[in-house]
Amino acid sequence: MAQALSGLGVVVIGRNEGERLLRCLKSVLPFSAQVVYVDSGSRDDSVAQAQNLGVDVVALDMAQAFTAARARNAGMRQLKIGLPQVACVQFVDGDCEIRDGWLETAWQFLQQRADVVAVCGRRRERFPERSIYNLMCDVEWNTPAGKAKACGGDAMMRVSAFEAVSGFRDDLIAGEEPELCVRLRANGGVVWRLDTEMTWHDAAILRFSSWWRRTARGGYAFAEGTLLHGAPPERHWVQETRRIWLWGMLIPVLTGVLTALFGGWMLSGLLLYPVQAVRLGWRNRQRGLPQPWRMGGLMVIGKFAELTGALTFYYRRLLRQRGRLIEYK
Repeated sequence: MAQALSGLGVVVIGRNEGERLLRCLKSVLPFSAQVVYVDSGSRDDSVAQAQNLGVDVVALDMAQAFTAARARNAGMRQLKIGLPQVACVQFVDGDCEIRDGWLETAWQFLQQRADVVAVCGRRRERFPERSIYNLMCDVEWNTPAGKAKACGGDAMMRVSAFEAVSGFRDDLIAGEEPELCVRLRANGGVVWRLDTEMTWHDAAILRFSSWWRRTARGGYAFAEGTLLHGAPPERHWVQETRRIWLWGMLIPVLTGVLTALFGGWMLSGLLLYPVQAVRLGWRNRQRGLPQPWRMGGLMVIGKFAELTGALTFYYRRLLRQRGRLIEYK
């Protein structure tokens, strides 16, 4: 029988996750002294299901703009009330399921490495075969093990380090985990990625429009992250943002100007896009990835989606508007 890890708490966030939420909660309940579920306005029976399992539920005030960062912070505050001696917290999204052995492995690693403040493992897509978009998510999460710059939404963190930097930024609608990791590392902490299975994730991205919105949200995060931490030495997401401007705007605009000045043959500049798609596809093929050429094409198209997200960020900033969540599900 599983034994709860003393001093370990879990914060789960979600909305309308249904059976996925049940799988998530059941995967952590046997191992944690305290589990908090933060619900962000579910219209299904998520809250009732969590309560039936004995989980401490926080219903987020939806009169305020929702962000995953705000939900996680609210969950952390509630966790401290129910478990004042909490030493480590596992954050996990409600559409994920913790893999067998992960909590014990991550917990032990943090006990052995006092310098590490956040640890994550391998997040895998549950149904990569259902769409090219799910497959791309699975590839995106397959990052090298060892010392890392950032973790994702599923990670175990040392509570003292989390509180020392005041947790997540409530106002970030995307990219809140890497931004937090920037501050954790600046405060002397180490982020580590273990070569260990951590979670199953169900992205459920089956349509191009959903993938486009998710990719646009990434562009929004890149632009905001660069504004916050783009200065040396961190240069947070500077390269990613530059690629957005290059492929999403500079090449098309420059091609248009040159075509107006020198004639239609200058439209040949747009051949850079299929060339780039082939280059990326070949790289994917060399890595042994399935559907390498389709992924290469979507990676190029994605720069235009990212551009819309980046432009949305700058537009809202210009008008002093608060960021609103870019949802894709």
